[in-house]
Amino acid sequence: MIRRLTMAQAIVAFLKNQFSLRDGIRSRIFEGCFGIFGHGNVAGMGQALEQDSGLRYYLARNEQAMVHTATAFAKMANRMRVMACTTSVGPGASNMITGAATATINRLPVLLLPGDIFARRNVAPVLQQLESSSTQDISVNDCFRPACRYWDRIERPEQILTSLPEAVRVLMSPAETGAVVLALPQDVQAEAFDYPAEFFAERVWTIPRARCDRDLLTQAAEWIRAARRPLIIAGGGVIYSDATEALAQFAEQTGIPVGETQAGKGSLRFDHPQCLGAIGVTGTPGANIVAREADLVIGIGTRYSDFTSASNTAFQNPALRFVNINVTEFDAYKRAALPLVGDARTVLAELAGAVENYHVESGYAAATETHRERWEAEVDRIYAQRHGPPLSQGEVIGVVNEVSRDRDVVVCAAGSLPGDLHKLWRTRDPKGYHMEYGNSCMGYEIAGGLGVKMAAPDRDVYVMVGDGSYLMMAQEIVTALQEGYKINIILIDNHGFSSIGGLSRSLGNRGMGTDYKYRSNGKLDGKTIPVDFAANAASLGAHTVRARTHDEFVKALTECRDNPLTSVVVVETAIDSRVPGYESWWDVPVAEVSEVESVQRARKEYEKTRQKERNFF
Repeated sequence: MIRRLTMAQAIVAFLKNQFSLRDGIRSRIFEGCFGIFGHGNVAGMGQALEQDSGLRYYLARNEQAMVHTATAFAKMANRMRVMACTTSVGPGASNMITGAATATINRLPVLLLPGDIFARRNVAPVLQQLESSSTQDISVNDCFRPACRYWDRIERPEQILTSLPEAVRVLMSPAETGAVVLALPQDVQAEAFDYPAEFFAERVWTIPRARCDRDLLTQAAEWIRAARRPLIIAGGGVIYSDATEALAQFAEQTGIPVGETQAGKGSLRFDHPQCLGAIGVTGTPGANIVAREADLVIGIGTRYSDFTSASNTAFQNPALRFVNINVTEFDAYKRAALPLVGDARTVLAELAGAVENYHVESGYAAATETHRERWEAEVDRIYAQRHGPPLSQGEVIGVVNEVSRDRDVVVCAAGSLPGDLHKLWRTRDPKGYHMEYGNSCMGYEIAGGLGVKMAAPDRDVYVMVGDGSYLMMAQEIVTALQEGYKINIILIDNHGFSSIGGLSRSLGNRGMGTDYKYRSNGKLDGKTIPVDFAANAASLGAHTVRARTHDEFVKALTECRDNPLTSVVVVETAIDSRVPGYESWWDVPVAEVSEVESVQRARKEYEKTRQKERNFF
């Protein structure tokens, strides 16, 4: 049998019948399609989505934002469910590139279906076409190539018969997943073809739990039994593979302490006996001291970003060895590690059996407990601050943590907030901490919060966003209201780019270009621009409250939590009351030559600390 459909209609018919299966749980892969229509997709993908309600359509307000929403949805769904995004060619398509990069860097699946220039070419140059004098086989969609994991241009309708299955294979691959881009020429979208009916039958993609090499597992067990100061670094792969219980059991069995990356935060509850909390540049003192002295690091589902490794200064023991458990071979081999390439949950279970009688020495276990106790006291101190007004950022985080419930989700992405949240947030659920820190993309927060709520409508979502990120991309508040997805937004007003301003000053500079000030006498050092964020959010339809004091903030946050509408609490914070860094460093090069004395001092300190950076062979 055959079905005569346009290429766009065939795409919709195929996507709605794809399912994932892991551990006996079957899920529909594609939950819907975000879109903004233009001349390059309205008569193709637009017509197909309107005709076939099997793939629900969501109207977004910004192309980059809708990819962020799709990315957050996939992250919250542990990469088992996916959203598609469609745009016209030109600015609509190129606006999605930042979102594609964010998804790929974070190893999260999104399907992007941008329109493209005419395949038949005879009407070129069309509106929004990027012309090249050296080739006619190029468009803005070629810019996606380095930012995605699979890319194809569909120039004949029958090409989707081979391209769509490959696209889904990559999306569902724990090792290869990221953004997938299928560029759809606007004429081909509307072209009909006789497709075989079996192409649209239900298909189940089984997500395997791969086992690692047996000999390497045995060697890893020997290394662990020989270690006196081992440390586990838990990355996002622990959560994506549902390995949190396996990790908790392994840590309890062996007594090995655990430090968490941004993506891995929540791998253990904050009060687990082996949990040292955040590690690296934004880490706790205990985790970083243990990392510095460790003789064995077991990395689970981590890619060792510079924030995790403190720019390769975190690990200073000359006898240090690495064992990496990762489903991706590329990451498993990092730091010249013994690579256990496989599913985190499966490998952890087998490793636990291989080191059955091992436990760290009592003195090392006692040191872990001491680090934990001291850190909890430090968090209590910061939460209990009564600064100002304006409030301190740590105090604001404490209020949100205490008002939220165990299964609620905090969402953030950029600025100084991620570092403070990584240190201070007391995680009580594996999916309760949602941080986009692979790309640290400003503007992700509100769009991402919407995606989290769509994936987990039974949880309350708290979006924490600075004023800089808010001004870049706040409009998905309207999408949340339109679709009836309630999110709580905490908008922190510190009158500029507080994070980069602080970094600038720490490097001997004066925070140039980071404050929201009027130009005066040729410089941006006049009075602060009085942006009314509450009025702005209210104009978009959100329930909005201002808060100045600690008590006002608690009351406002509780009020917004209980309001059925998407709500915004605007709270001013002080830039001079920061959460400290603890036992760590980040490589940000300082000007080698300067007439400014503070820069000269910062350069000397930079050169001194940089000597601690290590290579691993």
